[in-house]
Amino acid sequence: MNKSNPLFTNESKIACIINPKAANLKWKRRRFLRRYLQKNFPGQIIDSHKDKTFTIETAKKLSSSHDIIVVAGGDGTIADVIHGIITCGRAKKPAMGIIPLGSGNGCRKSVKVPRNIFSAVKLIKKGKPREIDLIKIDGKTACFVSIGATGAVTIDKLRNPIHGLFGHLWAAKLMLKYPKKEVDVELIDGIDDSGEQFSQKILNLNVFDCIINKTKHFGYSWRVAPLAKIDDGYLDITFFETKGWVYLLCFPLIYFGLFQKTQKHFKAKQMTIRGKDLAAQYNGEPFGVEDEIKLKVLPRALKVISSLNR
Repeated sequence: MNKSNPLFTNESKIACIINPKAANLKWKRRRFLRRYLQKNFPGQIIDSHKDKTFTIETAKKLSSSHDIIVVAGGDGTIADVIHGIITCGRAKKPAMGIIPLGSGNGCRKSVKVPRNIFSAVKLIKKGKPREIDLIKIDGKTACFVSIGATGAVTIDKLRNPIHGLFGHLWAAKLMLKYPKKEVDVELIDGIDDSGEQFSQKILNLNVFDCIINKTKHFGYSWRVAPLAKIDDGYLDITFFETKGWVYLLCFPLIYFGLFQKTQKHFKAKQMTIRGKDLAAQYNGEPFGVEDEIKLKVLPRALKVISSLNR
């Protein structure tokens, strides 16, 4: 085996967790993938995906004895595997490799994992583990979170039968009628856009959407948090104080991370947001509707095999 990745040796214990439903059953359509993965990652392949709990518990169990956990799926599957790794209770946690099978794949782009499956496999064998920060959101772990309109769209998407990008576009119509929410926000140990540090900041805002990221991207290469850094030890927080029709009209600018420069932006190590019926998503998965949501950064909590330069 190629030893460019110091964790990838003849003695390494490697397991693959696959979500066979990812990207409209891409795994089932491409039956050669199992043989290819088995050839390159000798070890367990688990593709009996049942639900989130099954994926989390499987990752947790495998993490106690493996050096590398390879996850093949989309952002939701990645989020579940991350949660399993983080909660495994092992001091020396395994590294995670990513094979993008999902339709969005915001996580893979932010850590520069190639979209091509064969290139992603090569990266796992030849890349290097990189420690990255994560977000803790009321007991769950994530790379990106949103509270407000995009959270509501994620929740609504589950109610319609259309999958992938078109399902998101269909659900996005609710943004036209989604109201701005009055929220109270507490930020702890942060930096504002002027570079001034603060120990605590209290904000009262009318917010259409709030983005809390460690990665720069949501799914479909959406550069939602252009100032986010994967390992700077801070949550990257942007408040969109605009109306729904303006948000949709300006979406091309939002997609490329330009409109965000006109909105309130902060870095903080902890955040609490309070309001009424706040819809939230994490890693493209529904979090729920809450009146209070607490988040904090988990510095360098995960090793991911990445092509990011140090």
